[in-house]
Amino acid sequence: MDQIKTPAVNELPQQLFERAPYQEEAAEETGFSNYSYWRSTLRTFFKSNVVKIISVLVLALIVYTVVYPMITDRDPYESALSASEWNLKPNADHPFGTDGVGRDIWARVWFGTRTSLLLSIAVAIFEVGLGVIVGALWGFYRKLDTLMFAIYNMLTNVPSTIYLVLIAYIMKPSVLTIIIALVATGWITEARWFRSRILALREADYNIASICLKTPTKRIISRNVVPHLMSLIIMDAALTIPYSIGSEVFLSYIGVGLPADLCTLGNLVNQGRSSFLVYPYQMICPTLILCFITVSFYIVGNKFADASDPKNHL
Repeated sequence: MDQIKTPAVNELPQQLFERAPYQEEAAEETGFSNYSYWRSTLRTFFKSNVVKIISVLVLALIVYTVVYPMITDRDPYESALSASEWNLKPNADHPFGTDGVGRDIWARVWFGTRTSLLLSIAVAIFEVGLGVIVGALWGFYRKLDTLMFAIYNMLTNVPSTIYLVLIAYIMKPSVLTIIIALVATGWITEARWFRSRILALREADYNIASICLKTPTKRIISRNVVPHLMSLIIMDAALTIPYSIGSEVFLSYIGVGLPADLCTLGNLVNQGRSSFLVYPYQMICPTLILCFITVSFYIVGNKFADASDPKNHL
C-alpha cells in the first residue's frame, strides 16, 4: 500500500530562500568580541561621580601648579623690606597672607606643591619600577628566595622611619637624598608584593607552554607577565605619591628633610607650625593643599584598583 504523502503544514516556498556562500573571513568573525580591558576599566573607573569630580580637581591642581611659576612675577623667596608687609592676613593681594618676613604664602604654596609633586612622582617611578623588576625576577627564579627573603627580613624588621632618619641625616639634605631615602626602604616591600602576584601568573597555561618551548625568561616576563600587571602598577604608583609627600613632611618636621630655604609643602607646614597660635593661616593653608593631594590620590588609587578587576566590568 502506497504511503500517502501529506503536504507540510505552513510550508514556505523554496524560491524565497537563497543559499549563503561560505566565507572564511565571516566564519572567523563568529568568535569575535569587542571587549577591551582598558576601555572597560576606564568606563568602570569613571562611572562614579566622585571619581569624576576628584579627577578634574586633581588635574586642575597639577596644571595650575605647573603653569603658575611660569606666569607669576612674585618671587616666593623674596622678603619684604617693610615690616607692614609681614604676617599679613589673607586678602585680595595675598590670598593666603604673608609669613614672618613678608613672603607671599600663595606663591610659596604653589612653588612648594610643584616641588613636592615632582619629588613624589620621582619616588613612585623609581620605587615601583625597581619593585616590579626585582619582583619579576624573584618570582621566576626560585634560587633567589634565600637571598631576597634575607634582605626583606633585614629591611622590614627595622622600622622604616629609622632608615629614613639615618639616610637623611648622614647625607647632605637635598631632593636626591630624600629620593634615595624613600626608595631605599620601599623597593623591597614593592618587590615582595609583586612577587606574590607574579607567582600566580607564572603558573598560567600560556606561560607553562612558553617555558616548555624554551622561550627566554626575559621575553616571558616582558610579554606575558608585566602587561597583566599594568593596572596594579598604576594603582601602586598612585598610592605611593601621597605616602612620599607625607614622608617628606615628616622628615621636614623633625629637621632632617629638605633645606629649610626650599619651598616644599613639608617646609611650609613646619614653618607655619612655629607661629600657629598667633598666625594659624600660615600653617592651615599649605596643610589644606597637602590634605587634598593625599586624600585625592588615595581615593583615585583605590577606585582604580576596583575598576581594574575584570569582575567589576560586567
